[in-house]
Amino acid sequence: MDSTTATAELGWTVHPVSGWEEVSGYDENMNTIRTYQVCNVFESSQNNWLRTKYIRRRGAHRIHVEMKFSVRDCSSIPNVPGSCKETFNLYYYESEFDGATKSFPSWMENPWAKVDTIAADESFSQVDLGGRVMKINTEIRSFGPVSKNGFYLAFQDYGGCMSLIAVRVFYRKCLRVIQNGAIFQETLSGAESTSLVAARGTCIPNAEEVDVPIKLYCNGDGEWLVPIGRCMCKSGYESVENGTVCRAPSAISIMHQVSRMVDSITLSWSQPDQPNGVILDYELQYYEKDLSEFNATAVKSFTNTVTVPNLKAGTIYVFQVRARTVAGYGRYSGKMYFQTMTEAEYQTSIQEKLPLIIGSSAAGLVFLIALVVIILVCNRRHGFERNDSEYTDKLQHYTSGHITPGMKIYIDPFTYEDPNEAVREFAKEIDISCVKIEQVIGAGEFGEVCSGHLKLPGKRESFVAIKTLKSGYTEKQRRDFLSEASIMGQFDHPNVIRLEGVVTKSPPVMIVTEFMENGSLDSFLRQNDGQFTVIQLVGMLRGIAAGMKYLADMNYVHRDLAARNILVNSNLVCKVSDFGLSRFLEDDTSDPTYTSALGGKIPIRWTAPEAIQYRKFTSASDVWSYGIVMWEVTSYGERPYWDMTNQDVINAIEQDYRLPPPMDCPSALHQLMLDCWQKDRNHRPKFGQIVNTLDKMIRNPNSLKAMAPLSSGINLPLLDRTIPDYSTFNTVDEWLEAIKMGQYKENFASNGFSSFALVSQMTMEDILRVGVTLAGHQKKILNSVQVMRTQMSQIQSVEV
Repeated sequence: MDSTTATAELGWTVHPVSGWEEVSGYDENMNTIRTYQVCNVFESSQNNWLRTKYIRRRGAHRIHVEMKFSVRDCSSIPNVPGSCKETFNLYYYESEFDGATKSFPSWMENPWAKVDTIAADESFSQVDLGGRVMKINTEIRSFGPVSKNGFYLAFQDYGGCMSLIAVRVFYRKCLRVIQNGAIFQETLSGAESTSLVAARGTCIPNAEEVDVPIKLYCNGDGEWLVPIGRCMCKSGYESVENGTVCRAPSAISIMHQVSRMVDSITLSWSQPDQPNGVILDYELQYYEKDLSEFNATAVKSFTNTVTVPNLKAGTIYVFQVRARTVAGYGRYSGKMYFQTMTEAEYQTSIQEKLPLIIGSSAAGLVFLIALVVIILVCNRRHGFERNDSEYTDKLQHYTSGHITPGMKIYIDPFTYEDPNEAVREFAKEIDISCVKIEQVIGAGEFGEVCSGHLKLPGKRESFVAIKTLKSGYTEKQRRDFLSEASIMGQFDHPNVIRLEGVVTKSPPVMIVTEFMENGSLDSFLRQNDGQFTVIQLVGMLRGIAAGMKYLADMNYVHRDLAARNILVNSNLVCKVSDFGLSRFLEDDTSDPTYTSALGGKIPIRWTAPEAIQYRKFTSASDVWSYGIVMWEVTSYGERPYWDMTNQDVINAIEQDYRLPPPMDCPSALHQLMLDCWQKDRNHRPKFGQIVNTLDKMIRNPNSLKAMAPLSSGINLPLLDRTIPDYSTFNTVDEWLEAIKMGQYKENFASNGFSSFALVSQMTMEDILRVGVTLAGHQKKILNSVQVMRTQMSQIQSVEV
């Protein structure tokens, strides 16, 4: 529904009749439209309702409402009472049919469902009226889930002077798309703004499924995300037009006779007009015109010219040719007819060519003599020129370097004499009136972390995260707090957290960033243990690596790369965050993750050995940390090195021990981790190489099917986290705590698994029955049960 398209009266229902009034008005482009206005500001206790006509849902689960309106500034109205308002309420009411009357549904909040109180960003005054200045506000709200056939909207005024200029009701959907060789039909977005609606795909014509299920997810903004599965063109067809069509090589249009003899014919042809890929070879089939096609003989050629031998003299043959690409053969060309020479024709041609043959032989002899003379002269000159050639090669080698102009380089804000200058240069100042704090979601070293909204002039309202500086701060704390903004403000990459701006001119001091709905990567993975495909995990790792490549290219060294410092949004996009270096500057932190080393705090489990020993932080040490992040991701947020002490971790790394592959980790991923953990930092891959490696894995999912063994083929020794012997525990509860599955103690007890004898006999069906639904937890418990069973059998064999 769009009220601006109405060509007659809207005819909406008003209550009471003295409230809202329908009038002709103008939009911001001075086009005539139908509007509703109300201005009973001098009368108290106003309760004016305006109800739209019945709006059909059309299958949508979440409805969006765009409202354009203007509001009179109460303070600009002379002698106005205190009951004057500058806001109104938006409601909706669901119904299976259009059954509303003048008194039903009742004009009150229940049965109506309130969407929000709508406030104007700008109001107009008497001065604006005199100058005919239009100050039109635009607000969008959404509600859901809706399930009935349709609904009504209602606007409640309770004492304002306003005009409702336009109302547009819409829903979002993902349009029909072809991706990964599959067709995904138009799909409506989900009931919540963060919903992901799965859509099944069907292969495009002449393609077949290779990875199933074939899915895409439609998000709340009507965008397709998280592709799963794919279709590939069948044999004989090639993917063209960006993977939207499977097409065979087109037929070859025409063949030409190059020459013919008594027993052979030489033919050539042009490649197909639409090869649809690289032509690998051609297949030519031929048979005598008087015989059946079943008698055809096939000849292969790697070029578009072929000589067909062993033919009969004076015989007409039928020829057809087709091209082959990696997808297979295309269609044969049309039938073409060529005839070999008769014996008489051959003898005649020889007699005609005899003078030409003699002349050509004489010319060839003269050419050979001249060629020998040239070679002798060149060999003598070559000795004199060899030294010059070597010098030229060296000169070319030393002058072949190049410098790329315009490359953006990170500037350390602590190099500024006045740190506030760095803040002004790299961070945008935001007026505090544009920031609305809604709730506290955490606590940082300097103060609270909140969620809220940011509404900048001329821009849509956005959801943001807000870090605040606690009151009573010192100047040094303020400088350290804002240094993160000075750093963040220099970055612009989809896999690096985005700074919206800072508030420094009025308390509290704030850093405002984009909001990441799923929070930190480590806790997000633990909450969704075993719920992602390998390709999805590799996609997350690829995003982190791309962000780190960008930072490394800017000469920025992160120093604290870990899953806890990666944030995840609603679309599963991972972004590098936490650029505050305060934990390296302060010595009073109580976080055991960071351990004192050479006068600073270092996250031992994530830090390269040269950085621990010598404080040598480089992009290569960030690569080591990235390898640990890979291990965290593939283990779904498990703590690196488990319960080992920091000193034990340092000793193990010094002895060349490395973390083993997590459960079900592909060998290709674990090998990349080991490359990141090379002791010599010069042997570690660059982030650009890591991105390329992960891209190859994504393009070739089969490379991720081989699971990593615990030992074979690996040069470095791997740490072994031995599952504890069940006999060292008194109860099943203690055993569950030891394997980090203590949350299922009540599940085991209530289902009768209260002894080790019963637990050792558990199957996957039993684990499901007790209520373990996460795939990762199922595997961990089943693996521990199998180890318990082995330990029991070993004890029994010793007793015997």
